[in-house]
Amino acid sequence: MIDLISAIPVLGPLLATILPFVVVLGIVVFIHEFGHYIVGRWCGIHAEVFSLGFGKELYARTDRRGTRWRIGLLPLGGYVKFLGDADGSSRPDQASVEGMDAAERARSFPGAALWKRALTVLAGPVANFLLSIAIYCALVFWTGVAVEEARLGALPESVQGETPLREGDVVTALNGQPVGSYAELMRVFSEIDLSQPATYTVERDGEAMDLVVERPRPPLVAGVRPLSGASRAGIREGDLLLTAAGVPLVDFDTLRETVAASEGEPLEIGLRRGAEEMVLTMVPTEEDVPQPDGTFARQVIIGVSIAPYLTPETRSPGPVEALGIGVSRTWAIITGTFDGIGHMIAGNISPSNLQGPVGIAQVSGETAGQGILNFVLLIALISTAIGLMNLFPIPVLDGGHLVFYAIEAVTGRTPSGRWVDVAMGIGLAMVLSLMLFATYNDITRL
Repeated sequence: MIDLISAIPVLGPLLATILPFVVVLGIVVFIHEFGHYIVGRWCGIHAEVFSLGFGKELYARTDRRGTRWRIGLLPLGGYVKFLGDADGSSRPDQASVEGMDAAERARSFPGAALWKRALTVLAGPVANFLLSIAIYCALVFWTGVAVEEARLGALPESVQGETPLREGDVVTALNGQPVGSYAELMRVFSEIDLSQPATYTVERDGEAMDLVVERPRPPLVAGVRPLSGASRAGIREGDLLLTAAGVPLVDFDTLRETVAASEGEPLEIGLRRGAEEMVLTMVPTEEDVPQPDGTFARQVIIGVSIAPYLTPETRSPGPVEALGIGVSRTWAIITGTFDGIGHMIAGNISPSNLQGPVGIAQVSGETAGQGILNFVLLIALISTAIGLMNLFPIPVLDGGHLVFYAIEAVTGRTPSGRWVDVAMGIGLAMVLSLMLFATYNDITRL
C-alpha cells in the first residue's frame, strides 16, 4: 500500500510519510484521551469536548450525553475538556465552578473527589500501556512462541541454499556438544567460532545425521532501523548480505569490520532477497552505539540487526503466558527509556539523538514500508513512550497534575489558582522548548 502511495507523482513520497504518521499518532492519542474520558465518565464527571487534534474544526458531532466529539486540523495531539475546565489542560475555571449549583458542581472535574480526579488523569497513560500490552499479546498469539525442544522452524528463503539444515530437523548436538532444548542450542551456538564450519547432529525422519554448515551465521537481516543507512538504501528484513565493498561476508564480524573501515563513505552491498541477487549502494552513519560494559562509543554503522537463521518451531501460547510476554515487553521499553535518559544526562549519548514530530513522521513512513507487523510494533512502542512521557512530573502533563493532587492530599487544600497557572506556564515552556529542540535535530538530520 505504501509503495503505491509513494508512486504517486510529486506528492507520493510526502503522503507516504505523513499518512502513516497521522495513523500512528491518531491511534495512540485517541487511546490516551479515551482513557481519560471513559474513567472520568465512570466517576460521574461530564466531558464537554473530546478532541482528536488541535486547531480548526474539521468534523464534529455531539452525542446524547452532551459531549462534543471533534477532529482538529493539526493531528499533533488531543484533549478531553471536562465540565469546569478552563481548557483542554484540565486547568480549573474557578469563576465557572463558583457559579454552578451543587448538582452541576458534582459533575465537574474541579468539584469531583480527589481520588476521582487522580484516577481520571492516571487513566490516560495507563490506557497507552494497556494498548502496548494488548498489541504484544496479539502478536504473540499470531507468531507463536518457541517450542522447548531444538526443532527448527521454516528457514528464510534467502538462506535455503546456504545450509543443509531443513525445517523440522531436531538438533541433538552442535560441534559434538549435546543439545537438549532450543535454549541450549542458542547457548552453544553463541560459544562456537562462527568463522569456522559447524557440524550439526540432527534427527530427520527418524534418522540421525551429521550436517556441516560452512557459514554458521551469515549476515541475515533480522531488522532494519528507520532513518539508517540500510533503510535509505532499501535493505529489508530477510535479506542475506553477501558482500560489502567487494568483500565476501562470512559472518557479522566481517560486515562490522568492513563498515567501520569505510569511515562513512558509500558502500556497495551485495545481497540475496529470496532467490534474487542484487547490489545496493548505501551510506553508513556515525552514531552512539552501546558497548558490552554499558558505555557508549561513536561508531560507523549501517543500522541492521543480524540474527541466526535457526528459527525454532513455534506453538500457540496460553492467555496467561501471552499476557506475561506483553507486560514484559512493555516494561522493557519503559526501563530502556530510563536507561537512555540516564546516559543522555551523563553525557554518554548526544542529545542530538532526540527526535521530534518530523523524525517520528519519517520513522512512521519507513516502518510502514517494512510491512504491517513492524508498523503495529511501532504503534506499541510509541504508545508506551507517550504514556511514560505523560507521567513525568511536569505541569501541563498528566504527571504534573498528579503532583498537584499529591500536594492536595498531604496539605488538605487545593493549590492556589495563581500558583497553578505559573507552574503550568513553566511546564508548557519546558515542553515546547523540548519539542523545538527535537524538531531542530530532525531538520539537522534532513
